Amino acid sequence: MGANDDLLDNARTYAARFHDRGLATEPARRMAVLCCMDSRIDLFAVLGLRVGEAHVIRNAGGLATDDAIRSLSLSQHLLGTREVMVIQHTRCGLSATSDEEFLARLPEPPPWQPGAFTDVETSVRDTVATLRATPFLPHRDAIRGFVFDVDEGLLRDVS
Repeated sequence: MGANDDLLDNARTYAARFHDRGLATEPARRMAVLCCMDSRIDLFAVLGLRVGEAHVIRNAGGLATDDAIRSLSLSQHLLGTREVMVIQHTRCGLSATSDEEFLARLPEPPPWQPGAFTDVETSVRDTVATLRATPFLPHRDAIRGFVFDVDEGLLRDVS
């Protein structure tokens, strides 16, 4: 039995005790979070969020990729979010490589860049600046950036 089968068993157990029926499509806190996909970050626990309170967009690095901007744009235009938190973290895999090193592993160049970085605070600030500059987000005044310390469990504002 593989990991997928274990997780499917967990999903069946969850469905048997599921209680979040009828939640609104719009997030209750009118908030979206762009965060790294790192498995060490339990975002709901870190932020004290409950199901239905915020949109969560996760990708490698928590970067403002085209798809992240697409998701945030839909979140704001269609589903009423007004604030964005960008959360990156210490000891990120993208800070342990370079774009060139990663791209050398692939059989051909992809249509995207990996987004490697050396300084997480600079990366957060760059991501926030990209989001504040895009014309696709109508609510750009409440975008803030943070670094989560995966060893201490602390969230630090770096906006």
